[in-house]
Amino acid sequence: MTFNPLEQRGIPLDRQLRNWRELDVRPIDPDRCDPYTRCRVITMNGIEVEAILFSHQLARNTIDPEVKRQLARTRYIEAQQQKVVNWLLPGVSSVLETTIAYEQVAVDLTAWVARMEPDPYLKQAYEFGVLEDFDHLYRYANLYEMIEHRKAESIVDSLTEVMPGRPTKFHHRDPYDNVRDPYDKAATSPLSKLHALTVMSAEQQTMNFYMNTGPTYMEPIARQLYQEIGLIEEEHVTHYESLVDPGETWWEQLVNHEYNECYLYYSFMEQESDPQVKAVWELHLNMELEHLHTACDLMRRYDGREPQEVLAPELPNVLTFEPNKQYLRHLLDTQMDLTTLGAGYVGEAHERFEKMQERIHGGEEPPSERVMAEHDRMFGREYRVESEGEHPDPRMREK
Repeated sequence: MTFNPLEQRGIPLDRQLRNWRELDVRPIDPDRCDPYTRCRVITMNGIEVEAILFSHQLARNTIDPEVKRQLARTRYIEAQQQKVVNWLLPGVSSVLETTIAYEQVAVDLTAWVARMEPDPYLKQAYEFGVLEDFDHLYRYANLYEMIEHRKAESIVDSLTEVMPGRPTKFHHRDPYDNVRDPYDKAATSPLSKLHALTVMSAEQQTMNFYMNTGPTYMEPIARQLYQEIGLIEEEHVTHYESLVDPGETWWEQLVNHEYNECYLYYSFMEQESDPQVKAVWELHLNMELEHLHTACDLMRRYDGREPQEVLAPELPNVLTFEPNKQYLRHLLDTQMDLTTLGAGYVGEAHERFEKMQERIHGGEEPPSERVMAEHDRMFGREYRVESEGEHPDPRMREK
C-alpha cells in the first residue's frame, strides 16, 4: 500500500500538547524486548533530536518573528515527542549496555541503508562507515565483559555478530580526508536525501551520547575508550553531514526533516512487535503529518516553491531493522583496508594518514587496543559472537 504524507492530515497542532501523565511512558523491558525495538527507539530519538536542533538553527538564522513563533510551536511538540521516545529506554540498563545498543543501531541501520542506496558514491560512504561502527561494537562488547562481567549477546541477541571490523586505531584520519562530496539536490533520488539525513542524525546522537557519558565511568580504560571512539564519532558526523547538498535552502531542509520523520515513524509502526511502542509510533506519525504540512506552508510562503518539487510523491519502502550478517561479511572480506583520501577512498596508507596516526597515537597503543589486551589477560581470549563461522579476513581470526 502506498502512503503519501502530503495527502494525509494528522492531529491538528493545537491538539498535540500532552500533559505529564501522557508523557510518563512505561519503559521497555530490556530482558524481554525485541532488540530491534530498542534499536527503533534509539533511532527515533536521534531523529527527534536532529529535528529539534535543526529548528533551533533555523530560528537563529531568521529575522521574521512569526517564523520564529511557528518554529517554536512545532518544536515544543517535537521536544515532547523526544522525551517520550527516549524515556522508553529503561533506567535499569547501564550506560555501557545502552552503548552496545547504540552500536547495534549504527551497524544494522547503516548496513540496511547501504544495501538500499541507489547512488554508488553514497553507498560507498555508508559501507565505509559501517565497518568502523562494527569494530566499535566489538571493542565495547569486550569492555562490557571486563567491567560488568556480562556478555553482549544478551543485548544484541543473535541478530548482529560481534567480531573485529576495520580496527579502530586506523579510524583516526586527517580531518581534511573526512569531508565527502555532496549529492546534487537537483539530480539525486529523494530516497538518498532521506538516507543521508537518517544516518547523519543517528551518528550525531552517538557522538553526543559519548561526549556526555564517557567521563561518568570510574575505570580508566572505560574513560579512555569512550574518549577515543567519541573522537571517531565526530569524524563520522563530518563524513555523513558533508554528503548533504549545502545548496538546499532552509525550507527544503525543513520539509526534508519533517518528511523523514513521517517516513521513519510509518516504517517503525509497520514492523513494531511491542503494542505499547507501536502505539507511540502511530501517535507520533499522526503528529508529524501535521508538522509536515506546517513546514510545507512555510516553504510555499518563504521559498516560493511547492514541496512536491523536492519530496518523493509517496513514502519509499519501509526502513527495516533486520540482520545484515552476510552483507557485513562481504564488506569485511573486501573493504577492511580502505581509508579516505580527499573525497575518495584508497587501499593504502598515505602521507597525511600516516602523519595523523603518528601524532594521535604518540608511539603508544590506543585505548581500543589496550582494552583487548586487558580482556585477554583477564579471560585468556577475546569476546566474539561469530554465528556464521570464522572471520572472513584471515588476519582477523582469533589466534
